[in-house]
Amino acid sequence: MIEAFDARSPRRMGRLQEYLKQIVYGGDDGIVTTFAVVAGFAGLGAEGTATVGGIAVLLFGLANLFSDATAMGLGEFLSSRSEQDVYRATLEKERHEARYNPEYLKTEAVGILTLHGVDAGDAREIAATMARHPDFMADFMMQYRIGMADPTTDGPAARGAMTFIAFVVFGAAPLLPYFLLDPVPATFLVSVFATFAALVALGTLRWQVTDATLARAVGESVIVGGICAAVAYGVGVAFRV
Repeated sequence: MIEAFDARSPRRMGRLQEYLKQIVYGGDDGIVTTFAVVAGFAGLGAEGTATVGGIAVLLFGLANLFSDATAMGLGEFLSSRSEQDVYRATLEKERHEARYNPEYLKTEAVGILTLHGVDAGDAREIAATMARHPDFMADFMMQYRIGMADPTTDGPAARGAMTFIAFVVFGAAPLLPYFLLDPVPATFLVSVFATFAALVALGTLRWQVTDATLARAVGESVIVGGICAAVAYGVGVAFRV
């Protein structure tokens, strides 16, 4: 049996797709942030890590992990709030124009439709129909003239929370070996492997919810994260006594 279409409940993307941006940004930054601490101490040499001890590495790492995760989450919250405020203000302007200057928007709508391959005659008919429905015309202009998608479907708090969670979950990977092993040079190699595995997992997640190939999704994550990790290690080497 075919279900009736309910315009009030439009088809939505999966949750992973909706929050992919927050997961990728939060996860990647979390991995790089904590690995930067580990790599910095490793860059100082074996004596550097031995001097401060594994507990200090964990303290520095966890402090960076949770403070930066909080900053990232709050930053995403404020960014999403601002994005929604701008969208609502712009939409209200478009609605006002659709009600009081419909002929101008009709002309623009015809141009947009023909640009997308609609026959000129059909475009004029569609534009005339939309002009009789100002709210729909405003939504059309928001998407096709201004290029702003509706960001109000998910709350800023949810986006901020997802960024925080992704940051902590993926960012914990480089620190896990120091919870389990002594702070010797071999532990850093285990941390490198854990970091690589976290970047691969993040890239695989991108592959699962986008149309990118597996090689591209994983490769980009590993390359970008690897560059940042190499820089952190290089800074530690530069300060080696």
